[in-house]
Amino acid sequence: MRESLREMISNRSRVQQVQQNLTSKIKATPADVRRYFEKLPEDSVPWVPLQVEVQIFSVSPSVSREAVEDVKARLRSFSDQVNKGESPFSTLAILYSEDPGSAVRGGELGFMGRGELVPEFAAVAFNLNDPKKVSKVVETQFGYHIMQLIEKRGDRVNVRHILLRPKVAEKDLTEAVNRLDSLRMDINDGKFTFEEAVTVLSQDKDTRNNRGRMVNPTTGSTRFEMAQLPQEISRLVNDMQPGDISQPFIMTDPKTNREKVAFVKLTSRIPATAPTSATTTSWSRTCMKTHAARKCSTPGSPKKSKTPTSASKTAGKTATSNTTGTSSSDETLTFTGTRGARNSQPARHARTGPERRPLGQVSGA
Repeated sequence: MRESLREMISNRSRVQQVQQNLTSKIKATPADVRRYFEKLPEDSVPWVPLQVEVQIFSVSPSVSREAVEDVKARLRSFSDQVNKGESPFSTLAILYSEDPGSAVRGGELGFMGRGELVPEFAAVAFNLNDPKKVSKVVETQFGYHIMQLIEKRGDRVNVRHILLRPKVAEKDLTEAVNRLDSLRMDINDGKFTFEEAVTVLSQDKDTRNNRGRMVNPTTGSTRFEMAQLPQEISRLVNDMQPGDISQPFIMTDPKTNREKVAFVKLTSRIPATAPTSATTTSWSRTCMKTHAARKCSTPGSPKKSKTPTSASKTAGKTATSNTTGTSSSDETLTFTGTRGARNSQPARHARTGPERRPLGQVSGA
């Protein structure tokens, strides 16, 4: 992941430098933009695509102890095979690791510093000394790992790893769907609002303190084009009207690649439209203010694709805006009946972001 991320950042930096060199002496006023816009043929004016604003409520059903023990047993079996010389670690990683970003390289992560790995993973990786031995089973927010030392170089280490994730039982997912369906009906009956339910009961820390509003990691705003939403959400939102609340559904968390249950509310739908001279002038003013730092493109024009690496999906940090006065600490929530109740024990706070991910895939993964 690190090599892919480094290449992506380096390419982005070079592109920005070239853009700044090409446009550093160009001066354009809002009047210039307006005149250019008015001269365009009607059929050449780019359209602003349909955009939506969505709120989400989600819970993550717990994984059974049996599933966890099964995963640990499989990893110990892999360790025994490597330690006895029966199978190379890299071969097992290619065949069984659930981190596709590193599995294709035999589980190799590349050289990383301690701060680039989640703490649990780093603690074991930097204590490895024998390249022929395999580590104990390590639990992180992404699942369970075993790893093998490749090389240490100063304060950096290169290891291979195998990742396995215990799966949520089908019955637990079904129970969570039923609980969320009861909660949705209570919201529709006016017992409490969607925002109140999110603040108290949602287990998504990225949106819980933002009244459930999803934030577009590409733009930092709450508006999404349909293609920018997770597939499970975009399919539902496509047929919804503002104010509608969807049926509960099962989706894959794009950060941890684990299954969770959710329902969404469509806050607003902004129809696709051709930009007017007023919107273009407003856009030009924004461009001129940020011209030195970023590139401006015509409203509605297609975005250039980024380097198609698995790490690129996680390179941007998800931006959130805390707009309520509730606590931001994580809590383990237990549902009882239709409303649910808080459990007073706080859950461990998982660190996220590309700089804390040991996996090339946990991107999207």
